Amino acid sequence: MTVTPALTCRTAADQPSAPVGNRTAGDHSSAPTGNRTVGGHSSAPTGNPPTTGGAPTVIPRWTQDRQTGQERVDVAVPEDLRTAVRALARAWGVAPGSIWLAAHARVLQALSGEMEIATGCADTAGTWRCTLDLGHKSWRALVRDAHGRQVRARAESGRGQSRHPAASPGYEVVFGSPQVADSELPEGIVLGVYPPDPAGGEVLGLRYRRDVLDSGAALRIAGYHLAALRHLVADPEAEPADAGLVDPDERRLQLEQLAGPVRPRPQRRFHELFEERVRQHPERIAAVQDTRQWTYAELNARANRLARALLAHGLEAEDIVAVVAERNLEWMAAVIGILKAGGAYLPIEPHFPADRIARTLTRSGCRMVLTEGGSTTSLEEALGGMPAVTQLLVEDVEAAGHAAHDLGIEVGPDQLAYVYFTSGSTGEPKGAMCEHDGMVNHLYAKIEDLGIGEGDVVAQSAPQCFDISLWQLVSALIVGGRTLIVGQDRVLDVERFVDTIERGEAAVFQVVPSYLDAVVAYLDGKPRTLPHLRCVSATGEALKQELVRRWFDVMPDVKLVNAYGLTETSDDTNHEVMSAAPAGDSVPLGPPVPNVRIHILDERQRLVPLGAPGEIAFSGVCVGRGYINDPERTAQAYSTDPYVDGARLYRAGDFGRWSADGKLEYLGRHDNQVKISGFRIEIGDIENALLRVPGVRDGAVVVGEGAEQSKFLVAFYSGDRPLEVDEIRTQIAARVPGYMVPTAYRWQESLPLTGNGKIDRKTLTRMAHEAVPETGTPTETLTATEQRLAEAWASVLGIPPGRIGRQDSFSGLGGTSLSAVKLAVLLKRAVSLQDVMRTPVLADLATLLDASSHGATDPPVSESAGTAKKPASAPPTPGREHVDHSDPLPAKRKDP
Repeated sequence: MTVTPALTCRTAADQPSAPVGNRTAGDHSSAPTGNRTVGGHSSAPTGNPPTTGGAPTVIPRWTQDRQTGQERVDVAVPEDLRTAVRALARAWGVAPGSIWLAAHARVLQALSGEMEIATGCADTAGTWRCTLDLGHKSWRALVRDAHGRQVRARAESGRGQSRHPAASPGYEVVFGSPQVADSELPEGIVLGVYPPDPAGGEVLGLRYRRDVLDSGAALRIAGYHLAALRHLVADPEAEPADAGLVDPDERRLQLEQLAGPVRPRPQRRFHELFEERVRQHPERIAAVQDTRQWTYAELNARANRLARALLAHGLEAEDIVAVVAERNLEWMAAVIGILKAGGAYLPIEPHFPADRIARTLTRSGCRMVLTEGGSTTSLEEALGGMPAVTQLLVEDVEAAGHAAHDLGIEVGPDQLAYVYFTSGSTGEPKGAMCEHDGMVNHLYAKIEDLGIGEGDVVAQSAPQCFDISLWQLVSALIVGGRTLIVGQDRVLDVERFVDTIERGEAAVFQVVPSYLDAVVAYLDGKPRTLPHLRCVSATGEALKQELVRRWFDVMPDVKLVNAYGLTETSDDTNHEVMSAAPAGDSVPLGPPVPNVRIHILDERQRLVPLGAPGEIAFSGVCVGRGYINDPERTAQAYSTDPYVDGARLYRAGDFGRWSADGKLEYLGRHDNQVKISGFRIEIGDIENALLRVPGVRDGAVVVGEGAEQSKFLVAFYSGDRPLEVDEIRTQIAARVPGYMVPTAYRWQESLPLTGNGKIDRKTLTRMAHEAVPETGTPTETLTATEQRLAEAWASVLGIPPGRIGRQDSFSGLGGTSLSAVKLAVLLKRAVSLQDVMRTPVLADLATLLDASSHGATDPPVSESAGTAKKPASAPPTPGREHVDHSDPLPAKRKDP
């Protein structure tokens, strides 16, 4: 048996084995908060106590080469540390094992992220379950607690009371006395920790399963025990949580080896790189929209004229310019023109409520808006009380005859490039500011990892208010490629979307997984080769392994990229590039992209041990400036990086961990944000709108989850009487975008409260899981077509078909544009998206189906298409059913 010096234990992290065995969540996509599953056990990434009694404390799985059998490592305990432990034990009147047990508890707390840990304690009399609370304010108190539990256990043993069997499901780690150190680990136990014998032992022994840990990980865990113990004996009155466990060697590994590769980028801004391409091939097609197309020279000239118009109206460096326009060529020229003029681009969708537009303009301090005829209805209302904001029509600018040559304005790498607004917990949206350097770095990350090259076509399909729309819009332009702007009408019809991708010769497109599911279902029924398509990116939601497998079944030669990132970090920071479905049951987020660092931090902003859960924090060129004109919320999330000189740090509010192959795993969120169909939503933003509805006295919004883990928003409210659902929907839709409007509404005489008088969200969440939008009379007779249509609705919406009545409305039952897309695929396009939105009542749609020239009175139902069992987002806003921009478009997981 080899004895390893303590120093070796602390430096073994230099050469960890890589890929991990068991994972929990895949995706950035947004996984729910709460307990996750790791290797069959429960793990709480948020640092809260386990929610189920008897749940084991789970340690990270950290091995690349999973093998059967067990292994043991022994680490020498320095003599001064052994002496200090014995002296402290005598002074406190406790056994040395109680001091070691307290240190062991701190290590398990750091490895699991839980404040209450459970471990097995073993001696010659058997094994018993011990739980310890790491909330003690001093090591002395924790040792006293550990000692008391050991004394009680021995007393019970002396009275003949039976102990837990060694393989109890209540723990997976055993802390044992030296007398049992040579025993094999029982079934269900993954790690045994054995302190030295007080009578003269010199080593700390660890026995571990080789399918869970490798030797490097075991040595690190031994080192954590020695670090915790040394902190304890040095300052017994310190809080156990004060003990830092990660040593300089492991810190260096995390900061350097797990960072994205350092890669030089051109020392120019995006528009300068675009101008270089204009000079190289001015007549090459730069962008296509429907039947329209512009060359590089034409696009550049339009952007230059717009830039000069902005300057003529007094634009100064970093002034915010809002663009309120549909996704078209003029929008593209406006974005480039703003950057050329040194301004900062602010996208606003023209269909947003006027109140939302006004708040966005006010918060950003915007003084200039570029718009176009036909996109000004809500904008005009918003600008009614904002006389200081100048409105410029793109068509008027074009007719003004400004010069078309490049401006040559100097724009610095740290100059503000754009501002994207996200949902805010206070009811006020917050605008994330990002700089040119971060933008260029992200564009090149997309170009490299998605394989975008000269002549390639990139599809632009994301709504303007999401930052991924930007890379879709302009990435091709700096490598000599072409942007294909896919119209909303085509996005909302899967077959037309695929047709557009094929005819437009797109090499790359990006969608949310729920829309990708509809595309896969369509391609499964109508196979196509799509010869130009080389890579598809999924983003905005958790990407499931089963969907990845189905993708490669229908498109085996087209790569799939799982992407994760945040608006605040210049878009995506992680790419998992796949040529086949990954092993296991989850999809990793992948490693960081070049020039991006990711730290996993504990509640004290310290690096957690490798593989342990913690808050995800971003560092490097990707991190933006903060939230515009919002110093308070900026200070809450942004700071200087304590580990990298001169770098900014952004704490995401997401929880995650490293896998042993250097990839990020997503574990959930710790705050009140949720992800619905890829859209990051602050619940407080919606609740603020709900509480402004006349007749609502109190309210709360939670997430319901149906079959297939599809999520939907449920609003609970109290008041004198139940309100009409359409009335509430209309009021909320006037204040927030359509994707934030709840699907289901439940009136309560009073909302349930916790013991301290706060709204009991756990109870409401349980109720939300049972919430189903109001349905028709289950006993009424349906025609054959109505019955078949009801079955299709039930498959898409997750509602029992017997509860759908003749006069029920698809949107009233929670149907969205995305679920309508899935319905059309399910019915093999016997009805179109427009049919569903314009004829939402079951009986009317059945009549239309009977009378249609398709002859599809017997619509077949395909199981593969009906994957969304619950509404994934808000129903279309009343009066705007034909233009719902929310669901099927790619979105950020700022959410994940």
